[in-house]
Amino acid sequence: MAARLIDEDPALAHEHALAASRSAGRIAVVRETVAITAYAVGDFALALRELRTFRRISGRDDQIALMVDSERGVGRPDRALEVGRAVDRSSLPTDVRVELAIAMSGARLDLGETERALQELDIPELDPDTAYPWSPGLFAARSAVLEELGRTDEAAQWQHRADVAAAALGEIDADAETIEVDEIDEIEIDDPADDGTADSTDDEESVPEDGAGERA
Repeated sequence: MAARLIDEDPALAHEHALAASRSAGRIAVVRETVAITAYAVGDFALALRELRTFRRISGRDDQIALMVDSERGVGRPDRALEVGRAVDRSSLPTDVRVELAIAMSGARLDLGETERALQELDIPELDPDTAYPWSPGLFAARSAVLEELGRTDEAAQWQHRADVAAAALGEIDADAETIEVDEIDEIEIDDPADDGTADSTDDEESVPEDGAGERA
């Protein structure tokens, strides 16, 4: 129920998740759902607590990017970077690794480290020639950082790539993993910058309850 509601009514989805946790609190997916819905309604402190519990029960780092982002949400970008650095990225699934890079980049932006925020996104998965499921978010994150750096033409190009990748991925079957750029070029989207400048717990741990930080 929570999964069906989270996009249209996050608060109601969160209520359903909390109700489930009262009767099945030792099940990892239940604690994960509470965390995700808490994050969706802006309760980053609760999201962190539930994510730690999910991690302890499951032994998995699937939600490490959400942990990093939740640390940002409670106003602790330094701690967010520590959490992200403590994980062996080579052991993560590709999509999780990309989400973590985006979250780490956001933490760098919170600290005013804009150049380092861009470096966090310089990962092998940043492939402008192929659209993967993670490409729109990664391209858009790079665009946002370039905009912060004042490199507006490059920012516009990466945002265009994000839009094209999203449009292309929306037209293929849900189980398809990639689509080549030769195919997505057929989708007509005006390029805003065609100037040749392409850039080749524990539950008991105390967490602040307020202070949702600025998000990239």
